[in-house]
Amino acid sequence: MSKNTKQTSSRIGRLASETLKSSSSSQVAKSLAASALSQRSGDKQTGAKMEDKAARVLASDRSAKETKELAASVLSQANKQR
Repeated sequence: MSKNTKQTSSRIGRLASETLKSSSSSQVAKSLAASALSQRSGDKQTGAKMEDKAARVLASDRSAKETKELAASVLSQANKQR
């Protein structure tokens, strides 16, 4: 299985941090933010369940711009063979 070595950028890291601190952020946004932050360094990559959640957010017309940014970052760090 190939490994995706991409890491979360500092800009997305800041957005993820702000999302987690905000009481108005949705649970979906917070879970995407946590996933993005966990991939800030090291060799972690997006799991299948989080990949599915991120894809659903990107396909939704109702998701906020910031949530979609987090979803795109998380999805870009998924396993390329899935």
